[in-house]
Amino acid sequence: MKAISIGLLGLGTVGSGVVKIIENHQDKLIHQVGCPVVVKKILVQDLHKSRPVEVDVKTLTSNPDDILFDKDIDVVIEVMGGVHDTKDFLITALRQGKHVVTANKDLMALHGSELLTVATEHGCDLFYEASVAGGIPVLRGLVDGLASDRITQMMGIVNGTTNYILTKMSDEGRSYEEVLKEAQALGFAEADPTADVEGLDAARKMTILATLGFSMHIDLEDVKVSGISNITEEDLSYGKQLGYTMKLIGYAGREGEKVEVSVAPTFLSNNHPLASVQNEYNAVYVYGEAVGETMFYGPGAGSMPTATAVVSDLVGVIKNLRLGVNGRSAVTPQYPKRLKDNEEKFSKYFLRIHVQDEVGVFADITAIFAKYGVSFEKILQLPIQKNETSEIVLVTHKASETNYDKILLELYDLSAVKEVKSAYRVVRKS
Repeated sequence: MKAISIGLLGLGTVGSGVVKIIENHQDKLIHQVGCPVVVKKILVQDLHKSRPVEVDVKTLTSNPDDILFDKDIDVVIEVMGGVHDTKDFLITALRQGKHVVTANKDLMALHGSELLTVATEHGCDLFYEASVAGGIPVLRGLVDGLASDRITQMMGIVNGTTNYILTKMSDEGRSYEEVLKEAQALGFAEADPTADVEGLDAARKMTILATLGFSMHIDLEDVKVSGISNITEEDLSYGKQLGYTMKLIGYAGREGEKVEVSVAPTFLSNNHPLASVQNEYNAVYVYGEAVGETMFYGPGAGSMPTATAVVSDLVGVIKNLRLGVNGRSAVTPQYPKRLKDNEEKFSKYFLRIHVQDEVGVFADITAIFAKYGVSFEKILQLPIQKNETSEIVLVTHKASETNYDKILLELYDLSAVKEVKSAYRVVRKS
């Protein structure tokens, strides 16, 4: 076969890694696909900017048409980020008969279905392994490795920034604000960390995972999201006393024909495999009816891990080229979307409540929970010094989300309750 020509959109952190792997692993690639792989053109904003990888200046362009309409370019690799312009670029590339590999989770979460439809219509591959969990081959694992199984549940730590922050807060007893500043200084968090710390990044990834894992088109707005910015050292300390570790967990579950997808700070029992995932690492825990429990673990971001996933997708495209089966890998969702109602969603909950330190308060609180059929698994009650307030920490048995919301409203209406300081989901290892 002749050399495969690549058009690269973006030469930042991941794009530089892609160039390095293609150049440094050329012998491996030739062995895998039977031909050389050449980066012919690279789209950049600044032609004269200093970069972490050396490239021939003749390969650089600031005009996307030099890639999108070059008939000699076989595959477009997109690592530039963005949504609207990037979507237009990729649709143009697909309509020109070019295969596409992308690492863009935002784009795939919002417009993946449309892009995959265009790819299929034009006989092109569209691969996006790197859009979820960086270098961890979780999408390929779901689509290929677990293709014969029925996935019932996926739980994931799919954002390295929040996992780094929570790890440092828990291990070192430091505040959220302090650790966030450190994460920004180390490059683990953006200058504007909102998408990470408020759970939006994880929600986009869970949208992609749920769509693939359940063969059901899930939209971003179907994901219930909360972040970690209100978590305190006291929350984590109480969690430790009760045998829990805090993580930002993306959850996707299926019962029968209905699913639920969410992202939320969650107390995991210390014996849960995800509880031991530290710092910037990611992991996805998958339950299948046949296989049982499996876990994918590794670096969730970074230049070389993410670039590895991108180039692995590139190898898949080229192998399909040799077999003549491009454009046939996109599978239309098998099931219509059916989401659980709140009364069908069940979880255990951790609540931390400040109350007036007076006789009968705990009985009043217990009566509210009993009214909705919710009992307690664990209870701590501690006085708060220098005032007449007590702190009650509860871990409930399973309750529906509907009843949980009603309980919170009635707690706030109780005159002796000063504040519900925090409330989190709890997951124990079954």
